[in-house]
Amino acid sequence: MNTDLKIELSGESDIDNELESNSKKPKSSQRYDRYKKVIDDAADRQQFELDEIKLAHADEHPGFITRIVNDLENKGWIIRESTIDAKTKAYRWNSARSFSVSKWLDEKLFGTQIKESPLQERPREKLLAKGAENLATSELISILIRSGRPGESAVMGGQKVSKAFDGRLEDLPDAGRAELKEISCSVEKTAFCQIMAGIELGRRVAALSDKKITSKICSSGEAIEFCESHFARLIANGKQEEFHIVTLDTKNQVIDTHCITVGTLDASLVHPREVFRAAIKDSASSILLVHNHPSGDATPSREDIAVTNRLTESGKLIGIDVLDHVVLGRSGSVSIRETV
Repeated sequence: MNTDLKIELSGESDIDNELESNSKKPKSSQRYDRYKKVIDDAADRQQFELDEIKLAHADEHPGFITRIVNDLENKGWIIRESTIDAKTKAYRWNSARSFSVSKWLDEKLFGTQIKESPLQERPREKLLAKGAENLATSELISILIRSGRPGESAVMGGQKVSKAFDGRLEDLPDAGRAELKEISCSVEKTAFCQIMAGIELGRRVAALSDKKITSKICSSGEAIEFCESHFARLIANGKQEEFHIVTLDTKNQVIDTHCITVGTLDASLVHPREVFRAAIKDSASSILLVHNHPSGDATPSREDIAVTNRLTESGKLIGIDVLDHVVLGRSGSVSIRETV
């Protein structure tokens, strides 16, 4: 083979290897180098024009350089100077402040990102080492957010959301996607879905746990205690009335719960057929009626009492007793059996 040709082919191979090496470089490192090249150039000049920096880095997108310069100006690192030509943007470094390229890069690109924190301080590693119960609310939320956005890590997002709902965490399930996004830019669509899924899963686990530790319901007091525990969501967050039944066996032990209707309680809507169909399916010996008052006042209405009487009479015909009807309210729950 011709020597010159050997050299030429060898050169091409070296270039290919270098390109392949660069392509394997971590994205975060590529991004860091990209910013550093521009900010180093600007820092070496006591004064500079925006167009000068753009010309010196013609391989970069002009908008990328403009964003860097705007960030420096907004944070007071550089000061805009007046020019004869209004279109010319000239700047000088603020002599009253000491600028550090490395600190600016770390803050701009990493903030307080989880991967830059000590291992034992990262929420996920902390959860594995100490258990979820030992994590702060902000840390739990940051795990659900999972990944941050440029300038804001998942940890920062968790802290912002936790602070916004401090003292009213029970309102978090009702927060909309737009509301959370306004609080933290880290709460994108995926993060929002993860937060809401985590909350709902927690609710379901809690409901099942309550069901497992249930003892017999042999009195109005025990009926109220069970309903306030099992239907805590309705008490805290119920926006409209929901009518449920609790089915019980011959020993007054809970079999299951069923939602019958959602909406204003009305005798015409709560049909005995729907109520006792679920009870018959469970082979229930008796049932407990329960519904919530979104107003928070559990005082039974005339309609509540009418529904109770109608279902009690229907139950007698088919041999399934209606033990009680519990009305749930934030200030306390009421047994209709005890009030009538």
